[in-house]
Amino acid sequence: MIYLDNSATTKPYSEAMDTYRTVSEHYFANPSSLHSLGGKSEHLLTRSREQSAALLDSEPSEIVFTSGGTEGNNLAIKGAAFAYRNRGKHLITSAIEHASAENAFAQLEELGFEVTYLPVNHNGCVSFEQFKEAYRDDTILVSIMHVNNEVGTIQPVKEIGAFLKQKPKTVFHVDHVQGFAKVPLHLKDSGIDLCTISGHKFHGPKGTGLLYVRKGTLLSPLFAGGGQEHQLRSGTENLPGICGMVKALRLTLEHEREGIRHLTKLQNKLFEGLKQLDGAVVHTPEHNSAPSIVNVSLLGIKSEVLVHALEREDIYVSTKSACSSKENGASGILTAMGISDEEAEQAIRISMAYETTEKEIDQFLQTLAEKVGQLKIVMR
Repeated sequence: MIYLDNSATTKPYSEAMDTYRTVSEHYFANPSSLHSLGGKSEHLLTRSREQSAALLDSEPSEIVFTSGGTEGNNLAIKGAAFAYRNRGKHLITSAIEHASAENAFAQLEELGFEVTYLPVNHNGCVSFEQFKEAYRDDTILVSIMHVNNEVGTIQPVKEIGAFLKQKPKTVFHVDHVQGFAKVPLHLKDSGIDLCTISGHKFHGPKGTGLLYVRKGTLLSPLFAGGGQEHQLRSGTENLPGICGMVKALRLTLEHEREGIRHLTKLQNKLFEGLKQLDGAVVHTPEHNSAPSIVNVSLLGIKSEVLVHALEREDIYVSTKSACSSKENGASGILTAMGISDEEAEQAIRISMAYETTEKEIDQFLQTLAEKVGQLKIVMR
C-alpha cells in the first residue's frame, strides 16, 4: 500500500496507541473524582498538560485539550467573538479557510457580526497589504490558517502577527492543523493569541487536539458543564487520547528537522515528475508551500475517476479536503484561486508524512502516468 492522504489523517504511531491502551486500562478513573484513583488520573492529566506546554514553549495554563481541529477552531473563533463583542463586531478571515472555520464565521454573520473575507491570489495566498487595508478599529478577531489544507500554501501569519502585536484589542487566531511539524511556527512572542492543533494529523489518536490560548486571552465557552479545561471546555477529559496525543507530539517534534528536509526532497521529486506528465497542471506553489502537499489537475480526467483508478493499484490520494470530499462540485479553494470549475474538478491532492519513502513516490509517479494514459484512451 502507498498511502498519500496524510492531510486527511495519518496512521497513528504504535507508541501512541500503546500509551492510549495502557492509560485506558490503568488510569480509567475520572480525573475529577475525589478518591485516589481519580487523583492518579488527575496527576497524569496535569503531567500531560505540562509536557505539551514544554514541547510548544508555552505555559500549562495556556493549553486546552479538545477533540481536534474542528472543535478547536469553533472554540477559538466563536469563543473570542462572543467574549469581545462589546469591543466591536468586525472579524477578518480568508476566503479559503477550512470548513470548520468557514462555517463558524457564517454562523457569526447570522448573529450580527460583520466578516471580511480576504481574497487570495493565483497561488492561494492572502495579501498582507489587503489585510492591513481591511483592518479597522472595531476589528476584534483575525483568523487565518497557517497552511492551506488543499494546496499547501503558507499564509503570511508571521507578518500579520507582528502587525497585530500593536493592536491589543484584536485577537489573532491561527489554524495550525496542516502546518504543525511541517512549517515551524513559534507561538511565544509571535503575536498569536489562539492556535489550533489536531492530534490525528501528526500520528496521534483521532478525537484529540489542543487549543493554545495565550495568557490573558478571553474565550466564551461553547459547552456548559463541569468547567473542565480551565472553565473553557466542559466534559470529562479523554485522558487516554490526551496521553496518546502528547506521546505523538513528542515523537513528531523529535524528528521535525530531518522530517521537513525529507518531505522537501519528496515534494521536489513530485514537482519534477509531474512536469514530465502530459496534461498535469500543478496548483501548489513551489516556493511558498508546506513540503507535505502537492495539488495537481490532470486535464481531461475527473478527479474521482483517477482516485479510484489509483486505489485499484493500492495507492491512496484524495480530491479535496476530507471534510469536503463527498460534496459535489469543484473545490471552493481552487476556484477562489481563479481556477476554472472544470480544471478544479480534475484536481487531486497528494499529501505525505515523514514515513513516506522515495521509492513510494517513484512508484506513484510511474503508476499515475500509466493510469492517466489509460484513462485518456478510454475517455476519447
